[in-house]
Amino acid sequence: MKVKNENLVSVDAMLDEKFGKVGTPEREEFRKEAYAYCMGQIIHDARKKEKVTQSELAEMVGTNKSYISRVEKGLIEPSIGTFCRIINALGLIIEIVKPATQGK
Repeated sequence: MKVKNENLVSVDAMLDEKFGKVGTPEREEFRKEAYAYCMGQIIHDARKKEKVTQSELAEMVGTNKSYISRVEKGLIEPSIGTFCRIINALGLIIEIVKPATQGK
């Protein structure tokens, strides 16, 4: 027995309405901002777990506390070199894998 709940909304439909369809400049900008925010949270959480201050992390990677703060807030995206130094300083690793293809 299927029950239709009119209070449920598709996340895709909600994102389409608010940020435009996939592929539009508005949706791409949202995706980039969301990605930067998520990466910042990963760095923030790892830094806290390691009991390292923003100033200490900044010194380890050759930048300043303000820069680390902006990265953690998702306001800026570090270059790949800086990102790798941050990850390394926090004892994390980056794993690059080829995703499984569907239907093959």
